[in-house]
Amino acid sequence: MTRRRVASATLAAVALIGGCSAPGSPGPGGTPMGFFITSANPGKGGDLGGLAGADRVCQALATGVGAGNRTWHAYLSNAALNGQPAVHARDRIGTGPWANAKGVVIATSVQDLHSANAKLGKDTSLTEKGEEVSGFGDPVNRHDILTGSRPDGTVAIPDPGKETTCGNWTRSEGGSAIVGHHDRKGTNPDPVANASWNSSHGTRGCSVEQLKMSGSAGLLYCFAVN
Repeated sequence: MTRRRVASATLAAVALIGGCSAPGSPGPGGTPMGFFITSANPGKGGDLGGLAGADRVCQALATGVGAGNRTWHAYLSNAALNGQPAVHARDRIGTGPWANAKGVVIATSVQDLHSANAKLGKDTSLTEKGEEVSGFGDPVNRHDILTGSRPDGTVAIPDPGKETTCGNWTRSEGGSAIVGHHDRKGTNPDPVANASWNSSHGTRGCSVEQLKMSGSAGLLYCFAVN
């Protein structure tokens, strides 16, 4: 093969590879991944090791796909508990914009994220690997994503005798947590809550099995804060 043919073949291969974006790398619009749903729960249900432990989960998964050069936080709220002040998920995730693993921008700012303009749904709320998460109507429903939050991203205020954050993400038995529907579908009688990505309903408990009962695998939303 001549040098000219070798060069042509090399350029063609580079062009083909360049047409696809690996998870964590800038997508077609040039925006690197800044948002994903975790592909798995650490294995203790609602016990994530608190906010710090949840953030480590996000950071580790991002690192695994080449996006560990950014700081990642879980989209979770904490209730005011044991003298500690409340923490709001919306205050933990930076300022945006955020794109998924395929480079699709899902929101440009915190305000945009919590508005009707946010491009969140089953086809855009992807894992760090760029994969869809099964949802309502699939053989295995995993659309309940842990948040502990209200629609505006502030901590969900519990009813008397109940909780909304699995003991601020340290409980693996009993308790409850507010979840959102990543696919914006479900059987909730309230159509507004049913379509909420971050505040649809409470879980039956905080263990792995109790989360499964309401369509959850204990997955989280992760956002790059820088």
